[in-house]
Amino acid sequence: MTDQREIRPVETAAELSSTRRELFLNGAALFSAMAVAGSFAAPANAEGQKAAPPASAPLYERLGGIFTIAAVVDYFSDEVVKDPVAGAHSKNPQLREWHTKQLGRLPGLKFMRTLWVANISGGPFQYTPTRPGSTNLGLENAHENLRISPIEFDAVAGVLSRSLDHFSVPAREKGEVLGAFAAHKDEVTKGWRDAQGNRG
Repeated sequence: MTDQREIRPVETAAELSSTRRELFLNGAALFSAMAVAGSFAAPANAEGQKAAPPASAPLYERLGGIFTIAAVVDYFSDEVVKDPVAGAHSKNPQLREWHTKQLGRLPGLKFMRTLWVANISGGPFQYTPTRPGSTNLGLENAHENLRISPIEFDAVAGVLSRSLDHFSVPAREKGEVLGAFAAHKDEVTKGWRDAQGNRG
């Protein structure tokens, strides 16, 4: 019995563009997954056994470097958009607008978040804020207009925790990343606190 399916050429430029885009996106996702899996795998020593970075190594190295950090930030950023408390369906009108009407800025935000994590974790990259806070790594001015509440901040921390789990980040490194994030809670929620003070 012969296969009677018809093989037809791509008929329009839109179909060709769509096919190329799907190939690119699928290839990029596969490459990212392979890069992340390889980053958390420790390099082999002379005997072929896996050697973990020394406990004294900077968090940046223990996370696997810039490629691993970028993959986690990419995944995390997409997951924040979906979060019911802090994402596109948030009760906070500023967050809701950002996650529905400003998503064209998301690639740049992912880049800035990657640099921020790389810098704060002891990597060789320098984060330069677009809206500097009280310190170079301060986040209060960048988040002021979003009026992020403590509950919304905690929801994003939950997304970060699940994102680190998604990539099987070891417990010690996960705790350090979450600790570094939590250390900026007062800065990120400053706009919300200021708005509450102005109501009274």
